[in-house]
Amino acid sequence: MLARDFESELLGCRIEATAIGPFAIGRLRSRDAIQLVEAAVQKRQNLDIAICNAHTLLSAMDDPRYAATLQKMTLLNDGIGISLASKLLREEPFPENLNGTDLIPRILANIGIPLRIYLLGAKEEQVRLAKEHIETAYPKHQVVGYRDGYFASDELDSLCQGINEAKPDLLLVAMGNPRQETFIVENRSALAVPVAIGVGALFDFMSGAVVRAPKIVQAAGLEWLFRLLQEPRRLFRRYVIGIPRFLFALMKIRFSRSGVSR
Repeated sequence: MLARDFESELLGCRIEATAIGPFAIGRLRSRDAIQLVEAAVQKRQNLDIAICNAHTLLSAMDDPRYAATLQKMTLLNDGIGISLASKLLREEPFPENLNGTDLIPRILANIGIPLRIYLLGAKEEQVRLAKEHIETAYPKHQVVGYRDGYFASDELDSLCQGINEAKPDLLLVAMGNPRQETFIVENRSALAVPVAIGVGALFDFMSGAVVRAPKIVQAAGLEWLFRLLQEPRRLFRRYVIGIPRFLFALMKIRFSRSGVSR
């Protein structure tokens, strides 16, 4: 069954979506995403966000369990690969690139309410420096707790208890795909935080451990190439092998939808 537009009780309206296989990727602008987060915090309703790039969806296409996880979350678009997918399958790109490295700072800068934030993921130094960055750059918000992303399965109960005791409004989870989304969904019943977002390498960028591409490179949609040149060993399979595989998967989806209305 094709993914379709979906109702949002938080915004009180129907959210337009692009169907990429079984995944409904919301067609939102950053102002809409900010409004969605603010409404969830104010109403204390659960909102779990996965920011999906081509690698995220390709991983889910390869792993049915991860696919099922993503289908329980609100999905937003990240990167040129997903935009190309929308052009191919819907004949129009997404209205805005909502990559987490830009979206989370926009949320923190523009949301109309102060937030209590918990940071989970990355290495100890990176998450600590990310905490300091948020406290300096966005002083109206409070980082009420943080810890690195290296923990064993038998620590989950105490980890969730510690998060709940901090009483955050927003949980940012930076553990990469699929681990961050799996953590959010599998532990949702144990977490009292209304909004949880998987943010990938955000803490590495905030801490300065990883350098962003120049603005002109970002505008050209080539930030993926800049990152590949920075970390070729780690990212070779994701980009050099993953991009052609993703394009092939999109063509299969397009041909399988012949005669089916978008």
